[in-house]
This record gives sequence, structure tokens and C-alpha cells, in this order.
Amino acid sequence: MSPAPTLTHCPYCSLQCGISMVAGDRPATLQPQPDFPTNLGGLCSKGWNANSLLDHPQRLLTPLVRTVRGDRNSPFRAAGWDEALDQVVDGITSSQRRYGLDSVGCFGGGGLTNEKAYAFGKFARVALRTSAIDYNGRFCMSSAATACNRALGVDRGLPFPLADIAGAKAILLVGSNPAATMPPAMQFFDAGRANGAVHIVVDPRRSATAAGSTVHLQPLPGTDLALANGLLHIAIKEGYVDTDYIAARTKGYAAVKAGVAAYWPDRTERITGIAVEQLRQTVQALATAPSAMILTARGAEQHSNGTDTAQAFLNLALALGLPGKPYSGYGTITGQGNGQGGREHGQKADQLPGYRKLADPADRAHVAKVWGIAPEELPQPGLSAFEMLDKLGSPGGVRALLVLASNLVVSAPDANRVADRLRGLDLLVVSDIFLAETAEFADVVLPTAQWAEEEGTMTNLEGRVIRRRRALPPPAGVWTDLELIKALADRLGRGQYFSAEPRDVFEELRRASAGGIADYSGISYERIEAEKGVFWPCPSPTHPGTPRLFAESFPTPDGRASFIRVEHRDPVEVPDADFPYVLTTGRLMAQYQSGAQTRRHRSTAQTQVQPEAQIHPDLARRLDITGADIVQLRTRRGTANFRARLTEDIRSDTIFVPFHWGGASNANVLTSPALDRHSKMPAFKACAVSLERIGSPDDAHLLATPPKHTEHSAPTRPTLNQLLQPSRRKDRPMMTKNLFLQGIYPFEGAGLDKPVPISSELVHVVPDGVINQTLYFRGGNSSAELITAVLMRDGVPMRYFPIGAKSDVHVPLRVVEDIEGGSVIELHLVAQVGVSGSVVVDLGMVEH
Repeated sequence: MSPAPTLTHCPYCSLQCGISMVAGDRPATLQPQPDFPTNLGGLCSKGWNANSLLDHPQRLLTPLVRTVRGDRNSPFRAAGWDEALDQVVDGITSSQRRYGLDSVGCFGGGGLTNEKAYAFGKFARVALRTSAIDYNGRFCMSSAATACNRALGVDRGLPFPLADIAGAKAILLVGSNPAATMPPAMQFFDAGRANGAVHIVVDPRRSATAAGSTVHLQPLPGTDLALANGLLHIAIKEGYVDTDYIAARTKGYAAVKAGVAAYWPDRTERITGIAVEQLRQTVQALATAPSAMILTARGAEQHSNGTDTAQAFLNLALALGLPGKPYSGYGTITGQGNGQGGREHGQKADQLPGYRKLADPADRAHVAKVWGIAPEELPQPGLSAFEMLDKLGSPGGVRALLVLASNLVVSAPDANRVADRLRGLDLLVVSDIFLAETAEFADVVLPTAQWAEEEGTMTNLEGRVIRRRRALPPPAGVWTDLELIKALADRLGRGQYFSAEPRDVFEELRRASAGGIADYSGISYERIEAEKGVFWPCPSPTHPGTPRLFAESFPTPDGRASFIRVEHRDPVEVPDADFPYVLTTGRLMAQYQSGAQTRRHRSTAQTQVQPEAQIHPDLARRLDITGADIVQLRTRRGTANFRARLTEDIRSDTIFVPFHWGGASNANVLTSPALDRHSKMPAFKACAVSLERIGSPDDAHLLATPPKHTEHSAPTRPTLNQLLQPSRRKDRPMMTKNLFLQGIYPFEGAGLDKPVPISSELVHVVPDGVINQTLYFRGGNSSAELITAVLMRDGVPMRYFPIGAKSDVHVPLRVVEDIEGGSVIELHLVAQVGVSGSVVVDLGMVEH
């Protein structure tokens, strides 16, 4: 007789698809649950093959330590748990005695259950008493989370059930490809389109999702913020904004309205590459539909201005009156399996359970009381993920690091730099299923139970708390991470504060989260099973949970959502003569995250997928690259090799690579560590790169050995001479370069006979060897008096542009004269003494 099936969930993405497992004698088998709300019987190739890893021959079954302790060049050997944990605790206590409590750090992951994420954060602050803890979700959801908290008062990926997508009559999907990353979710998008919904996809690639959309907008990577501001400009100018909603439910609109005035359609087209007609089509679709959603994901958020970009789309959603309306709103699509719950309960450097703030005295007091310690025992907030990694092994940085559920050598930006920092540690301890790339750097590797071998809860992209049920025990000698945390706490003399039982940990989590933004106090294991998950916030056992947020008000002190003015900035790195193209990264259907698990699947769907660089045929022809050639990509940080795949689905100035591989094809040796100033999210999605063919299709050995790492210069903004350099290289055709002096600037008049510089940003030196021609001037004036913009050449006025009171001007110049190399072009302003306000300027030029 077959054993009864266990209802549990897929271990991969944030859908947390319901599955049914039969796991008597190994191997276990699985089937999708036909009635679980997020997948309704669907499952992707990753989920179908998840059970194959439970008995994989490469699985770790015993702790590993170095043959020569302290020498990471010596081979690993098997060890017992007592020996391994003794080495870990010796390293921790030695580091703390020598360097202080903050010299020991913890790095977690978005795949940990809520119980493990909670316990890991508590372990750092109670057992280790360190401020040094963060997790890989900082590389995933942090920018959208920061923007949502600022604008809406809460961060929950989708503030409505996933199934509501089917009811939206218009959707703007920015930087997401769910057809590849979470295929079961596409049934809701498909249902919406079948019922006449208009779907608009923003992606520099013609992804599988974009191919099925009504409209595909294909911007230059790093320009999504300008796109959002440009869409809002059109919505305001063409009367689409919901003024009643804005007045009743928001604040800060006036500043945002003034800011987007500078993003007129043709300027937005020049920045983004998206045609004015498509911009207007997008706004009309969103504004005239009876229900509409704006959804963003990593393509928009993994930038040095990712928080502001998410905010710009939030501004658009608020202006159209979408949040809180049926089948409408703004949402962000969480990526990792517990990316939502993992960031709610204490893994982040500044956060306590329930989304409480570590720096807030009341929040500290509440959690300290639940934990049975004094509030002053809690450390203050620490460094964010990459900031912590960048200081490993250095004075004032972490010297001993414990890593759970994260493969930093593949997933962190500027991976060569991270690898160097890991080598500088006195102690590296990694808990993992396999000897993945980061574990290979470790002093001690600890085997851990897999998803089907443990109990716990997860929180999916909708904010639905679901239960992961144990279907079979882990192999003999393999512990769960909760057992590991408890054992280490015991050895550190703090074991009385910890439990290895998931239910006990969850009950404590409920108390710690009570009254917080992410309130789980009314959620129990029994309710989760009975209701197929419970949506937070759920503040009491009788509360129904909250599937839909914002219907009545926003969880802010005054109940209003906030508009916040944001401005487009170019990426920290833009193409130049040495690195002339834009690199962007992302996921493939067959692989997941760093690939530590899916690259070991033995199914055809996984094994046949190779690390490929997607290149437009036009670019390939210029560089003499043919399909399946081996190409080398180089940035200022490192070099990686890929097999070329030629496709017209990518922009001709952009190269796409997946980030699932280590070794020779590690995409993150290329990516930029530039951080968002608000969220500390690295800029994974746009950097400058060079490309060359290094081998034929038969030279597969070039994908087996990592290229030699050499230090490149730090990323710096190129000079205009560098930007123009490609036009004079013999191996490239002559090029014409469009240039713009533009922006919004405050001014104060100095007199009608005294032209004064508007801003140091509005100065341009024509490079030697090229000719500059000015083509047009556009300007706007917020003051109540006439002002005049003056085009200067080498300090001498060339042309005057009067701008009326509270008015604007557009002057096509055709060609005034050719301006030779070495000339200085700048914009000055003339106004009466005492006249002040803001001036909008846009001077268009061309150089060749």
C-alpha cells in the first residue's frame, strides 16, 4: 500500500506552487496540486525535477573540514558534527576576543523558511551579539521594498492575490519575464488577455512574455525611471490623472507634477529609445481601462537608482488612482522562494521581526521582551549585504562569516572582488546541500536538510503564508538549519534562547511580529492548512487575513500614500571607447538563481541549457561573430566567456547573459557593485562591456576554465572624448553622436546686461577632430517675467532665446554654424534683478 501523499510546496520561486509528494521508500515522487491557488495544477520544469536532488550523488552527507586546519588550499576531509562545530565556535570566540563582537557575521538567503530566517536573525543578535547580518534578498527585492515602504507604508510584493491579474483590463509589466521565471503564473496573464486585456511589457529583450504582449516597449537598460516620468507627463498633459483620488488619498503630488514637466515625450523618446506613439498608447491603455495594474521586477529595480525607479512607477500608479481599487494597483514581483518572508523577520541589517526597525526604541523594546533580553543588549543596525562583503577580512570588517542558503561567489556583484574578500577571512563556515562555489572557499562545510525534509512556513509573492510540510526525513547525519543554530547557541552559552522545533519557533515569531507591519500573530499552522494559506497582516486568530491592501486607507500615519519626486540619472557606467556596449543580466526558464541546484538536475530541460550571450545579428556582423561561437565579455571588473546566440530579440547595443553559472561563465564577475543610495541594491542590470570572438563553436574548452582575472580600473563616468572615440577607430564605421544639454535648474536674475551661467552641467567642450552642430533649443520658464536663455561659444553669445512668463519656447535651429573642436559651448541666462524661479532647458546637438 502506498503511503499517503504529503501536501507541500515547490522549493524554488516565489509562487511556491502547491505539490503533492509521495515519499515512502526513496526516491520520492511529486505531482502538482490541482487546486492550490497560485499554480492550479501547473508546474515548471524546475519544480517537476525538484525531487531528483533529494538523493543526488553529489549531496553533502557529513560535515567537511580542511585536512590542515586554517589552510584552505588543503583538501576537505569528512568530520563529525562535534569536531566541526568545535572548530566553528573556536573561530567565533577567537575572532570576538581579538576584534570585537562585530567581527563575526551572518549571511542568509531568501530561500530560508520564515522560522529559519527568524532564528538566524535572532542568533546574530542574541547568541553572537553582532550587528553584522544581511542576506541575498538585498540583491533582489530591496529597492522595491524601500520604495513601497516610503510611498505606501508597507512592503508586500503583490498587495492583492495573484489571481487578480486575470481580472485587470490593462497591465504594464516592467522588467519581468514570468513566462520564463514562473511559468504557472502565466495562466492568469493568459486569462486576462483572452478576456480582452491590454498587456504592455517593458524589456530590452523580446522575451517570451514580451512576445505574447499587446505592446512591447524596448528601452535602453537603465532608463526605466525616465520612462515612468515621461508616461506621467503625458497622463498629466492629456488629462488622464485621477484628481479626486489624488486629493483624497495622497500627498506630495504638486512636487512630482513639477518634476515630470521636464519629461516631454520627445525628450523621453531620446533617453529611452521608445517612440512617442508607444508612450501615448501606453498611457491611454492604462488610464482608460476600467482596471489596471503596474507591476515591476528586477529589470527595473536592480540599478543604482532602482528605488527611485520603483518610486516613479508608484507615482504613475497613484496619479492614475490605481492602488486600492478592484483588480488594480501597483505590485512588485518577488523572485526567491521566501523572498517576501525572508525580508520580514530579521535577516536584514536594519530590521527586526514583523518588519520592525532595529533603530526604533519601541520596536527594540517589543522584540527584546519576547526574546527575554534587555533592549540595550540588541546591537544597532549593521552594514548592508555588499557593504559587509566588501569589508570582509579587513580592519573593522567581519573576520568570521557564517553563510546559510546563499552562493555568494556566483550571486554577488563584482564576484572576483567578493572571492578575494572571502579568501581574506579567518573563518568561513557554509551550510549547504552541495559543495557549491562558495562552499569551496570554506574552512567548514555543514550539510543541511532539503526542503522536503523539514517543517516550516514560507510567504509567497502575494503575502500568503503557506506551510512547507516534511515528506520524508533527511539522510542520517544531516541536520536542519534550526538544529545547527540551536547547537551553536548551546556551545556559545546562549542555548536557552533557542529551539530547534519549527512550531515552537513559529509561535515565538507570531508574538514577535504582533503589532508590526508584517503581523503574523493571528496565523497558525492549523489555519494555514485549513485555508490554503493566510494573508498577512493577520493580527488575531479571528481576523480573516488581508488578501487585498489599501481599499480604505494606507498604513501610514495619516492614511495617505506619498508621491515622491525622482529624477532620471544615467547609470554609473555608460558605454565608452573601451567598453562600448551595455550588459544586462537575467534568468532562464530551466535554471534558478546561482544554479547550485538546477545545474545538478539530470533532466534534459536542465542539462541542455548552456551559458549563452544573446547578441543582435547586426552587432555580431560588425564583430565577425557567428552563431555558437565562443565570445569573451569584459568589463572593468572581470572577464567571462559564453557561447554566442544571435537573436533579433535583443537591442543591437545591448548584450544579455544569464547569471546561473559560475566558473568561466560567471556573469557576476562582470556586473557593477555600484549601490542604490536608499536600498543598497547593486546595479546588476546595466554596465559597460566589451565583446570579442575568441573561439569557434568547437572550442568548448574555453567554457571550462575561467579566464585569468586581472584588475581593471574602477568604474568611472567617461568623458565626452571617450564617448566619441569609437567614431575615429579604424575598425568601426564613422558614427554621428547626438548630444543634449538639458535639465531643470533654479535661477536668480542678475540684470538684463549680465548673462550668468545656469549650471556647470550645461557646459560642453567640443572634442578635437570633430564638428559640432546645434539643432534645436527648447525651454520653459516658471517665473512671472520674461527671461532669456543665451547660447554661448567661447564666452561670446551666439543666439538668444526669449522665454515668456510662465511659458515655453521651441526653436529649430537647423544649423547655425559648424563649431570646431576645442570650442566651449554653454548656456547662460538673462533676467531682471530679483526675478527667480526654475528654467527648463534642452539644447540638442550633433557631432561627427
